[in-house]
Amino acid sequence: MSIQNDLKEYMLLQGVSDVGFSAPSGDTPESLPYAVTLVVRLSQAIIDEIDGAPTHTYFNHYRTVNAFIDRALLMCGLYLQKNGYRYITVAASQSINTDGWNYRGRFSHKQAAVQAGLGSIGRNSLFIHKDFGSAVRLGTLFTDCQFDVENITPVDMCGTCSLCVDSCPAHAIKGGKWSENTEREDIFDAGKCSEYMKHAFQKIGRGAVCGICMSVCPHNKGK
Repeated sequence: MSIQNDLKEYMLLQGVSDVGFSAPSGDTPESLPYAVTLVVRLSQAIIDEIDGAPTHTYFNHYRTVNAFIDRALLMCGLYLQKNGYRYITVAASQSINTDGWNYRGRFSHKQAAVQAGLGSIGRNSLFIHKDFGSAVRLGTLFTDCQFDVENITPVDMCGTCSLCVDSCPAHAIKGGKWSENTEREDIFDAGKCSEYMKHAFQKIGRGAVCGICMSVCPHNKGK
C-alpha cells in the first residue's frame, strides 16, 4: 500500500468519518502544497433536536467534535512526521482576527474538502459531504508528502431548495448558489450571522453556535 492509502486507513481507524487529499490553490503554507482533509460526521439525533434555536447539547457536541478533529489532525501529522514529512495543522474552529475582521481561519477547510472531491458547498455556505450531508465538521493538514490527487469539478447539491434561506433567523443566507468562483460574501453574511447568534443565543454557549440551517438541510434527513 502507498503511504496515502496507509494514512487514510490509519485515520479511519482513529474514528474520523472520511479522508480526502488535494493540492489546493490559494494561500497555502510555503513548501507544503498537499492537503489532507478530515471529516467527522455529527450526531443526527443531536442535530434533529435543533428547532428554531441551538441546544445546550449541540453546543457541547460542537466543541467536543472540534477537539476530536484537532487531536486527529495532530495524530495525522505525527504519522507523516514519523515517515519523514513535514506538516502544519489548521484547527477545526479558529478565527484569526485581522484588522478587526475575525470570521475567517488560516485556510478554508471547505475549499480543501471540495478540491478533494468529498462534496460541494450549499447556499448556506456549509460544506455538504457527498454521503453525510451538511452535518459534518472538517479539519485540514498541509504537508510536503506528495499525494495522488484529481482535478474534480464539484456539482450543485442544492437544486431549487431554499429551506436554509427561509429558515435563517438572521437573514444571513442571501439565496445565491455557490460555484468554484464564488466568494463566501456573495452567498452568506458571516458578520450578520455572528452578531445575531451573540444576541439571540447568548444563554446557549454565549452565542457561539446556531445550526438551524444545518438542521433543515434535506441532505441530512434519513442518513
